[in-house]
Amino acid sequence: MPRVQLLATCLVDLFYPEVGLATVRVLRQAGASVEVPAGQTCCGLPLYNNGCVHEAAAVARRMLRLFPGDAPVIIPSGSCAWMVKRIYPTLFSDKPPLDAEARDLSARAFELSEYLARADGFQPAYAPTSAPAHRVTYHDSCHLRRGLGIVGEPRRLIRAVPGIDYIELAGADHCCGFGGTFSARYPEVSTAITAEKLRRVSESGAAAVATGDCGCLLQLRGLIARQAPGLQALHLAELLAGEGRR
Repeated sequence: MPRVQLLATCLVDLFYPEVGLATVRVLRQAGASVEVPAGQTCCGLPLYNNGCVHEAAAVARRMLRLFPGDAPVIIPSGSCAWMVKRIYPTLFSDKPPLDAEARDLSARAFELSEYLARADGFQPAYAPTSAPAHRVTYHDSCHLRRGLGIVGEPRRLIRAVPGIDYIELAGADHCCGFGGTFSARYPEVSTAITAEKLRRVSESGAAAVATGDCGCLLQLRGLIARQAPGLQALHLAELLAGEGRR
């Protein structure tokens, strides 16, 4: 049984522990033995995005110590996966041996759908009964699609869920409006972007929208609760584990 380590992310820890549990379940369905190293914090992305590169490097240095060895590191978040895979190596490019450690972690880090799409024999659980007619669409996280180029993997996984009627979303690659601190600095613009996304979800005929990033999930669920209570927003892990929000 292959051993993997879970980098749970701070949003999973603080807001969506159920996503972490669903991630563990689907990794076990894929035949993996899952370890969750203690002491995890933020990956450093908010600091990096706000220009605090030195502080982001300090956070990254600590994360390097938490994930030693050669086991794959699974990340249920496109934005955090982008940070670890693309940015960590640049933070230590002139600081051996940290540069080698960062490159090693980058090579072992996999966003959840990326890992599951490569797992032999992985079969998602049955679709959640809380989605009428099991019609589901998918929203691309900006970092996942543009930063890591992961587009087809989550869609193939969703289509493999028994009972799911997958509907491609018009503008699936458009931002959900979250953008980290963007949503706090420009709430009116952020909300307008999210409203447009939800309008397209409604027009698609889907009852649920899945995404692979808890930042997007936070943004989508926030406006759904106020303006579109008939819709659901699910993390990809919840959908693949056969879970829904009632």
